[in-house]
Amino acid sequence: MKAFPTVTGSTGMELRDYFAAKAMQSIVSKYGDDPPYLDLMDDDEPPELAIALLAYHIADVMMKARDE
Repeated sequence: MKAFPTVTGSTGMELRDYFAAKAMQSIVSKYGDDPPYLDLMDDDEPPELAIALLAYHIADVMMKARDE
């Protein structure tokens, strides 16, 4: 599903990506580069990966909530 579909529906950002971007913005705004669950990541993984994974998790939950 597209967040900003055109008449043909062939272009535009995926809705999941849009939700993740909004969630990521909020996470970074609140936590900076020290997001929740960072301690669950491997030491060699950057904190940005934790932020991205959390943002997509939130997006997935939002997509599920839309379907209910």
